Amino acid sequence: MIDVRERPPSSPLLQVMWGNAFLLSVLYLLVGIVVEVLRRRSRSQTIERLSMALDSLPARALELVHGLEPLRAAYFSGRISELGVRVLFGIVTVAVIFLLALVVGAIMGVLRWAVLRAASHRGGPPRA
Repeated sequence: MIDVRERPPSSPLLQVMWGNAFLLSVLYLLVGIVVEVLRRRSRSQTIERLSMALDSLPARALELVHGLEPLRAAYFSGRISELGVRVLFGIVTVAVIFLLALVVGAIMGVLRWAVLRAASHRGGPPRA
């Protein structure tokens, strides 16, 4: 009989993927917060450029799914605040980072599977 309390073994690759995605998301959001605080306190061109560079990832992602124009219209009509835009950009950034982690992890998993399969057909484990 199967014990439902027992967890199935998880893939180390999947754990590394989620860990890296989480770490990158936290770092990106922390840098974004620091840049936003600096942008509000001083009007340095360098900080403005850095802010725009950080905003380019979520803006391009929203543009790809045709979400940037409705967001822009909502912002300029006053239906969403600057804070709302920042929160939405943060959510989109985290989603993009996790999606990229899944894609890279899937590619690495397929490559690992192919190497192990090729090694098993040759009769031994792959050499380092």
